Amino acid sequence: MHILLVADGRSPITRNWLRMLSGLDLTVSLVSTYPYEPIPGIEHQYTLPVAFSGMSGSQVARSASQRQARVRGMVARLRPMLLKLRALAAPLLLPRQQKEFLRILDEVQPDLVHALRVPFEGMLAVVTPAEIPLIVSIWGNDLTFHARTSILMKRQTRRTLARADGLLADASRDVRLALQWGLRADAPTAVLPGNGGLDLDEINRTLSLSVAHDYALPEGRPLVVNPRGFRPGSVHQDVFFASIPLILKEFPQAYFVCTAMQGQPQALKWVEQYHLQDHVLLLPYLGQQQLWQLFSRSQVYVSLSSHDGTPNTFLEALACGCFPVVGNIESLREWLEPERTGLLVNPRDPQAAAQAVLRALRHPELRERARQGNIRVLKQRAEIKGVRKAAQIFYEKFSGK
Repeated sequence: MHILLVADGRSPITRNWLRMLSGLDLTVSLVSTYPYEPIPGIEHQYTLPVAFSGMSGSQVARSASQRQARVRGMVARLRPMLLKLRALAAPLLLPRQQKEFLRILDEVQPDLVHALRVPFEGMLAVVTPAEIPLIVSIWGNDLTFHARTSILMKRQTRRTLARADGLLADASRDVRLALQWGLRADAPTAVLPGNGGLDLDEINRTLSLSVAHDYALPEGRPLVVNPRGFRPGSVHQDVFFASIPLILKEFPQAYFVCTAMQGQPQALKWVEQYHLQDHVLLLPYLGQQQLWQLFSRSQVYVSLSSHDGTPNTFLEALACGCFPVVGNIESLREWLEPERTGLLVNPRDPQAAAQAVLRALRHPELRERARQGNIRVLKQRAEIKGVRKAAQIFYEKFSGK
């Protein structure tokens, strides 16, 4: 079977999914909706920017000149407004890009097209001819957030799900929502981690190594890690920073590490506003091994999101033994047993977040019990070998169409 993957080629999630597929007897080609470095082992690779992706901030580390850094800083400050403009304008530009996508389809001749999220990869691939099956994956906030950002986004989301022959989601909630948004009732579905699963053996090997990094962590201070970066409208970093003084008032030795926030004007403003210079470390995007090592040294993982599926960092933090304090949303309740394997809080309430972090920091027995329970769940539902087998079974449902 020859699969054409439509995805963000920069994304670790895309690359992990491709890694998972490499263990199957498949031919895989890639259309990336963002400029990216070519991926070894993928025979046919194309870049087809959509939704102003050439101007977008990256979810992975990139080197930059001073001028590029200034531009990115300006984009970071304007990000909420730019996201609104994209929701209005990007759907109008899709027809031109879809013509190029059809040309690529004709050249590649795949047996199946798989779009790794709805906006804008699924919206691009919706023109796939009916004789070629189209599978769409849903990311955490595709339906709960992005689909509602404009009338055109709502229309394009419904069109994409109505065209889909199959659906993959990382939360059962999104399968239910997809049916409400137009997915056919008879379309095959499966719930699998969006990153293709975790190689728990590799994570454990990494944790036993000494991985080089260029930042210093304080000795003897319990670490609270927030790796979610900036996701306006879904992850409430303003609430996180507002909770820190409340935590420090009762637990002054706590130290907070935030990845993907180094040099971000809003993060720097919060650090200054709450006088956190001696208590917060803002880091750039970290490589996966560096991030795993950081998780293994941290006591608590915090993600105050109101729109999410199953974040990749959430699963990785659990695999590294980090205790989760997360937004009380349905997708995360599918993974956690409240009060035992994690704490779920109102993601817009700094006091609730602070009390949950304090409870986790003060009770090592709670953290250890959660670690054991979460590892069991990951082995059952997120280990890469099991996900690979389930993905193969799912893809094979479309081999005869």
